Amino acid sequence: MLAWEHLEIGGHRVTCPDCGRGARDRTMGITIKPDGGMVAHCFRCGATCSDRGQHRRSAPLPPSRPHAPKRTDLSGWGRDLWAACRRLDGVAIDYLLARNCVIPPADGDLRWHPALPHPAGHVGPALVGLITDVRTGKPQSLHRTWITSDGTKPAALGGSARRVLGGHELRNGVIRLWPDEAVTTGLGVAEGIETALSLAWGHAPVWALIDAGHLAKFPPLAGIESLVIACDNDPAGIAAARACSARWAERGVEVFVTRQEANDLGRVNTNSDCVHCGGYS
Repeated sequence: MLAWEHLEIGGHRVTCPDCGRGARDRTMGITIKPDGGMVAHCFRCGATCSDRGQHRRSAPLPPSRPHAPKRTDLSGWGRDLWAACRRLDGVAIDYLLARNCVIPPADGDLRWHPALPHPAGHVGPALVGLITDVRTGKPQSLHRTWITSDGTKPAALGGSARRVLGGHELRNGVIRLWPDEAVTTGLGVAEGIETALSLAWGHAPVWALIDAGHLAKFPPLAGIESLVIACDNDPAGIAAARACSARWAERGVEVFVTRQEANDLGRVNTNSDCVHCGGYS
């Protein structure tokens, strides 16, 4: 009986089970196909054998390439881009005002670029936020939002108008829209930049936490006695606000969570309710 199940895909020479004269007498050629099938032919006695895959085996997977570790600091390219960005003015101010946002202080980590290339080929103005480690302030990455002066995103970009730098670690990252010096005993947070700056009508200083996942993991900070969370009105946002508020409340911090119909708060005192909780209610 011909044993071939142990052979890899490709051609092999084996001992013929009909006329073989010993283990070193390899007169039979056998081909293992990628689909698991097999054909064999002895060049001495003419014996043949085939299998169409009833003993089918999966083709071996190519060796996987190890993933390169993400950068824990801002790359040189990212630093150059940040240095090329401007303080907020012009189109950036128009965009933020059209979104009912408070203009953050000049020493916060939000700037803009008048002609930033997008990977899809679009070139245009974009907000650029510096992402820094929540505890150390070390620069980690950049958050880019392509904008127009009427408060909308460029139509050609669809849902890809917001992007972070690839290959950069975002864990524990925040966008400090107000600098550390402005944060004393109270802080407001939200997922996105616009939502955070809308919250600033009712509570400042504020930081943006990039997305729901980072909001959910936002760690309690020493010295903060009151936290206001602008909760995005979707399942991920609600779950993130609940997780964040519970963690901070466990540390004895007074927590408020906003509730509103739309994710961007507009002016908090007219368009949203502010719910005090010892956690999320």
